[in-house]
Amino acid sequence: MKFLATTLLALTLCTAAQAQETDAQQVIADQITAFQADDFETAFSYASPMIKGMFGTPERFGMMVEQGYPMVYRPAEVRYLNAREVGPVTRQRVMMRDADGALHVLEYEMIQVDGAWQINGVQLLRAPQVGA
Repeated sequence: MKFLATTLLALTLCTAAQAQETDAQQVIADQITAFQADDFETAFSYASPMIKGMFGTPERFGMMVEQGYPMVYRPAEVRYLNAREVGPVTRQRVMMRDADGALHVLEYEMIQVDGAWQINGVQLLRAPQVGA
């Protein structure tokens, strides 16, 4: 009986973690969809208060992403990799292929604000080397 209770608890925790990961991934996907439609206002709505404070307007935010993160602005392919929790933050790795076919690995810092996931930053990581 103790084994069954422990197993059920472990399954519940794994399911909850997967649901959080899926919710965070959906926010990233929704923001990318907004960028693809040049809907900077909606894309900006997924940003954390810190990011909103840094850029001030959806237009400035959109311009920064378009110029600094073209693989996010117009990805040819998006693949979600591992996610890990670091305290109250979830770090979601995402592999994106840009319009030229180059692979990029980004790490999204996701936080919860009023019970909803928001993007608190994106870091471009070193892409994996393929072939040699």
